[in-house]
Order: sequence, then structure tokens, then C-alpha cells
Amino acid sequence: MVRARQVKRGAAIGGLVLTLVASSTLAAPKHAASASAAARAVHEKLVVLDTHFDTPANLGRPGWSIMDRHSASVDGDQVDYPRMVEGGVDGGFFAIYTPSGPATPEGDRAARDFGITRAVQIREMVAKHADVFTLALTADDAVRAAAHGKRFVFLSMENGYPFEGDLSLMKTFRGLGVTMMGITHFKNNALGDSATDTPKWHGLSPLGREAVAEANRLGVVIDCSHASDEVLRQTVALSKAPIILSHSGMRAVHDHPRNVSDADALLVASKGGVIQVNAYSAYMVPAPAPNPARDAAAKELMSGYMRMDAMTGAEKRALVAKRKAIEAQFPAPRANFDMFMAHLLHAIKVVGIDHVGISGDFDGGGGVDGLDDVTAYPKVTAALLKAGYSPSDIGKVWGGNALRVLRTAQAAGEPSEGLTIPTTR
Repeated sequence: MVRARQVKRGAAIGGLVLTLVASSTLAAPKHAASASAAARAVHEKLVVLDTHFDTPANLGRPGWSIMDRHSASVDGDQVDYPRMVEGGVDGGFFAIYTPSGPATPEGDRAARDFGITRAVQIREMVAKHADVFTLALTADDAVRAAAHGKRFVFLSMENGYPFEGDLSLMKTFRGLGVTMMGITHFKNNALGDSATDTPKWHGLSPLGREAVAEANRLGVVIDCSHASDEVLRQTVALSKAPIILSHSGMRAVHDHPRNVSDADALLVASKGGVIQVNAYSAYMVPAPAPNPARDAAAKELMSGYMRMDAMTGAEKRALVAKRKAIEAQFPAPRANFDMFMAHLLHAIKVVGIDHVGISGDFDGGGGVDGLDDVTAYPKVTAALLKAGYSPSDIGKVWGGNALRVLRTAQAAGEPSEGLTIPTTR
């Protein structure tokens, strides 16, 4: 098994740790008002996918297995095979998240190697458990896997840092099975501006514009979650295929730069794209007032999070316990299931049922009270049924819309780039 190299995270991780402490996923699971048997029966008939799992960060940890049942409240993990089965989750996009780092040749090489190693780890996981998982390269692959009771695994990239130093690497990652690529993360990069950084390019950089064209050529879906408003608008204008926001909220419900405005959501939808509504508490509730003592405690946790990819189970549980102690000492507002549904229902109202989907941002800071891990997903189906949506409509939200965007992007790519991906054994 290959182990991913650690890439320097920088200031963005410090901010992320503070966010996690202020708005944690680690409360005890609250699955009161669970889905009824009738709602669960509907849920089980749908192709249910999440467009952004950060679970691959666990794959290099000593002794960690996706086949074991973990616990959001004990070890902080939210996705594994047993809980995917319990939650009726057929699959999703497993993200190659690469932390932002220095814009230097050395930084670019480290990011490239990190991204390739993570892609290999995901492929190795699928190959090791081929009886229950399968690598998906197309929408039809996903539908076929679900029909046969297997969990499908798409590869996606969160942050274009691994290929910003050489755009030919986009084809390399496509050759490893990547079907969706995000432009930025918490910090600006050589491709464009982040939603949570000071503008540098005022949208896409010249290189970022080239990356959009290359993604179109390769038939790769472009993901504008984490990108600035200007990057989103410019990407929609330039792209020959619909785009996706793989894990974003609605700004009209809660004003945060990581959420999308109604106008921009409509722009994405006008070109056939989809907004995948996420369950990230910090994007749903106001930030707590500054507290030097809490902030100092959170910063002290940062050294632990910087090596989380290599932690043993005991080390991760200790880190989680430490984080919970800080949360108990410094209580902060936390979003809940009803708030998540407010974002989801608002998105449907604004752009229509054909342009909305779901992602919990699980294993990457996501999760709210009542929607703590993938086992809670039948509750979303129940809530949508209660709101008056048909099983057919709910099927669009749970997977149909995202798979349509993938089909369209791949159909728009050059025929020669319809790659056959070698098997990992």
C-alpha cells in the first residue's frame, strides 16, 4: 500500500481547525424522527450518491479500513462500507483533496505526487474490496453497479494545485479515473481565486482559462465549489459543458462566501449545471464571537490535524476527545437538519428540481445535528416526500442530476479522450 506524502497546509488549515472547533461534527448522533419504513423503501429504490466524500484522507492511516464500522462521535469518521449500506448510499465521488501550498516548482511537484498517490490509494481500496466496490468512470457504470448491489466509486479532485504546474497532468489524472476536477480550495492558486481568499486574479487566471478548455476536451466535469463568484461566472461563460458545485450552500439562506447566490445558482442551472447542497455547519450559522482562549486552544490542535492522514485509530480518537473537550469548554452555535433542509428546499425553489443535488461534505468537516453521517440520508428522502416531492423528483436530487451533468460533460469531450482506464490489482 502506498502512503500519501504530506503537503504543507499553511494558513488555510489553521482557519479550518478554528472552524471545526467552532462548529463540530462530533456531537452524539441525533437521529430522532428517523425515516419511516415507507420513506426508506422509496430511498432504497433510488440511485443515491454524494458528490463529495473526503474519506480518501483516511486510506493511508495505519490499520484503517473502509470495511470497518467507525463512529462520527468517537473517531470523527463519517463514511465506511457498513454505514453506506445502512444509509442506502450507492456511491459517490471520493475526493483527492490536496492542501494548498507554495507556488514553487518544488511545491508543484509535491502536490502532483500527493495527488497521484491519493488516486492510487483510492484505486487500491476499490481493488482490494472488489466484491463490494467498483470503480465508476461513467454514469452508466454507477447505475449498473447500484443495480448489482455494489458501491460505486468516482474519483474527483478538490483543488487544482496538483496540475497547475503542468496542465498536461490533467490528462494524467483523467487516465487514473478522475471524472471531476475542482479549481481552487481555501486559498487562491495559479488557476484562479478562492471564495475565501483576497482576490488576486479577479476570477480565472490565463492558466485557469486554459484549464477550463482542457477539462472540456477531456470530458471532465468542472467543479466550482470553493471558487470565487467571479471564477464561477467566468467558468460558466467559457465552459462548453455544464458545471457542478459539488458541495455548496445557498447564500440567501445564510450569507457566507462559500455559499452561492440565487443569481449565480440560476446562471449555473441555465447551462444545465447542478448545485449539490452541503451540510457544513459553519456555512449555515453565524461564526462565534472572537475568543482568544478558544482560538489559542484551537491552534494548539493544528499540529495534530496536520498529521491526521497518518494517525492510528488510537491517536485519532485522542485528537477527537481533545477537540470535544474544547467544544465543551467553549460552546458555539451548530447547524441542524432543519437548517440543511432549508438550504436544500430553497435551492430547489430557485433553480428547479433538475438542478439540485446533495453532499454532506463528510470526512471533511461536514455534518450537522441530525445529519451526522451517511446513515442519516434516508431522513432527507423522508423530508422531501413530506415536502410534496415525488420519488421520481427525489431520484433526480439524489443522483440523477449529477449523473446527467457527467454524461453531458463526457459527451462534449473529444472522442479520442474517451479513455479506457487500466485496472488496479
